[in-house]
Amino acid sequence: MTRLNTDSALPYALNRVGVLMNADPTDPLEAEGVLNPATAWGPDGELYLFPRMVAAGNVSRIGRARVVIEDGVPVGVERQGVVLSPDEGFERGAHNAGVEDPRITFIPDLGVHVMTYVAYGPLGPRPALAVSADTISWRRLGPLHFTYQPHLSTDLNFFPNKDLVFFPEIVPGPDGRASFAMLHRPMWDLDWLRPGEGAPAPAGVADGRPSIWIAYVDAEAARRDLSALTSLRHSAPVAAPTMPFEVAKIGAGPPPLRVPEGWLLIHHGVTGPVARGFELSHGAVYRAGGMLLDPDDPARVLARSQEPWLSPETREETVGTLGNVVFPTAIERIAGTVYVFYGMADSAIGVAALERTAD
Repeated sequence: MTRLNTDSALPYALNRVGVLMNADPTDPLEAEGVLNPATAWGPDGELYLFPRMVAAGNVSRIGRARVVIEDGVPVGVERQGVVLSPDEGFERGAHNAGVEDPRITFIPDLGVHVMTYVAYGPLGPRPALAVSADTISWRRLGPLHFTYQPHLSTDLNFFPNKDLVFFPEIVPGPDGRASFAMLHRPMWDLDWLRPGEGAPAPAGVADGRPSIWIAYVDAEAARRDLSALTSLRHSAPVAAPTMPFEVAKIGAGPPPLRVPEGWLLIHHGVTGPVARGFELSHGAVYRAGGMLLDPDDPARVLARSQEPWLSPETREETVGTLGNVVFPTAIERIAGTVYVFYGMADSAIGVAALERTAD
């Protein structure tokens, strides 16, 4: 296996292909945009997109659409309805509701598609999970739960959490057991819930900016009962904001992709003002970059991009519900090319090709 120094430039780039999906102005469920999709291959051999669809009042649902592919290139979609709505109590508040920002990982070892999503309920954004064998019917396994770790001196379940995504393969856990791993992004700010509460980061965490963490599920337990995927252990920080394009916060994007050097994680980095609570961060800029994680210890970063691979430049990326946003959330290989699907200004969905720039 080729090893890179932590300051090495990663030999990859993202190149725009085009806009894949715009909101349908005649559909009230898409009144405030389509964005931040997941993807999955169906049993019929077709690729499906699972966009976050935002209705008036910022109420999000997760849709399903067949991806139209021409000459190996994704060029559009055919809508097929809604697969998940905020129907459960933990997905709704008195004045808010939503199932948001899905990521889907097919885990061959379990034979199911695993969808992580954000349930926008009474206590703000909480992580949740659903599974499917056919990409049509999704069974909720419920909210995620993080096992208490005394050395952190806090309960991770207190805090809102976003940017959740599973690895597609078994990885070594920190206890030596075969594990399924999930990246997540806890946010320590509790002032939105209780003014004056502040941002009580866990013990030993010196950088309180939203950062990428990892947690693990025992593989044998998940094989016996899929609900074990909702019980996560051994949470630990992976990467904090470091590069100039991510000084405000970072978060994981699509499922990590196995490459010769390790696990390639495409992520987003944010600069500019970050709103308190969960208001839109107008004035912030979201860019996409990448980092390489150690296949023998996916909590360890081997290398990361010093410059963004994709920045908002086109009209669709700079003008929308939240301007100046590229937000990668899905990745698929089609006819030999790896494509990344991303949200554009919180209003539309774009696609870019991941290309290797050097051997």
